[in-house]
Amino acid sequence: MSQALDTPPPTPAPPGDDLAALAARHGLTVSGARPTLSEYVRQLWARRHFIGAFSTAKLTSQYSQAKLGQVWQVMTPLLNAAVYYFIFGILLGTKKGVPDYIPFLVTGVFIWTFTQSSILAGTRAISGNLGLVRALHFPRAALPISFCLQQLQQLLFSMCALVVILLCFGVPVSLSWLLAVPALVLQFTFNAGVTMVVARMGAKTPDIAQLMPFLLRTWMYVSGVMWSIDKLTEKDHLPHIVTLALETNPAAVYIDLMRYALIDSFHASQLPPHVWPAATAWALIAGVGGFIYFWKSEETYGRG
Repeated sequence: MSQALDTPPPTPAPPGDDLAALAARHGLTVSGARPTLSEYVRQLWARRHFIGAFSTAKLTSQYSQAKLGQVWQVMTPLLNAAVYYFIFGILLGTKKGVPDYIPFLVTGVFIWTFTQSSILAGTRAISGNLGLVRALHFPRAALPISFCLQQLQQLLFSMCALVVILLCFGVPVSLSWLLAVPALVLQFTFNAGVTMVVARMGAKTPDIAQLMPFLLRTWMYVSGVMWSIDKLTEKDHLPHIVTLALETNPAAVYIDLMRYALIDSFHASQLPPHVWPAATAWALIAGVGGFIYFWKSEETYGRG
C-alpha cells in the first residue's frame, strides 16, 4: 500500500507539436519521408551504377533456364515478326504497296516490343520486388528505370539481327542510320515515363498487370506495326480526328522515325508532319510527368 502511495504519477505525453519540436531538436526525421524533387533526382543519379548493374543482371537471368540462353533475346521478336508476316502480310495483304515490307515489318515489331516489354515489366516493378523495397532504402524510381534500361539492352541485341535483315534485303547502309540514336533516346525517355506511371499504379492495384496485356495489344494494332498508316490515311476516307490520332500516336511516331532512319525506301513524305517535335513532346510529357507522378507516392511504396 505504501509503495502504491509513493509511486509518482505517470508523466503525460507531450502534445504532438512538442514531439515534433523535440525530434527536430535532436536531428530526427520521419522514416521513409519523401525527399524534395531535386534531392530525389540527386539520390537517383548517385545510384546510377546500381541501376545499370541491376538491369544487366535481370537481362542475364531472364533466359538462364533456357538451353539457347540469350539467343531468345533475338529469336522472340523475330518469331513474332514471322507470325505477323504470315497473318497480316500474306493472309490480309497489308504488304501490298509497301516497299521492303519485311524490313518494314521487322523494324516495327522490334521497336514496338521495346515499348511493350518496358510497360509490362513496369507494372510489377514495385509489387514484384517488395522484399528489396522493404529491406533497403533507395529511390524507388530506380526499379522502373532499370527495367526500362533492361529492355533497351535487349533491343540493342535485337538490332544486330535487324541490321543483318536490312542488308540481306538490299537496304544500303547510309548516314540516315545515325538518326536511330536520337530516336531511341526519345523513345527510351517516353518508355521510362510510362513505365513509372504503371509502376505506381501496379504498386497500389496489382490487377493492372492482368489488364495491361489487353490494352497493349489494342495499342499495337493502331500503331502501324504490321501495316502502313500512311497508306491508310492517304485516301481521306477517315475523319480528320482519327487521322490525327493515328499520326500522333507516340508508338507510331517512334516506329516511323526508326523506319525513316533505317529503310531508304521509307521517305520523309510518309512521316506525319512535325514528327520530330511530336516525338520530343511525347518524351518530355511522359518522361517528366511520369517521374513526378511516381515521386509523389515515394513514401507509400512497400507499405501496407
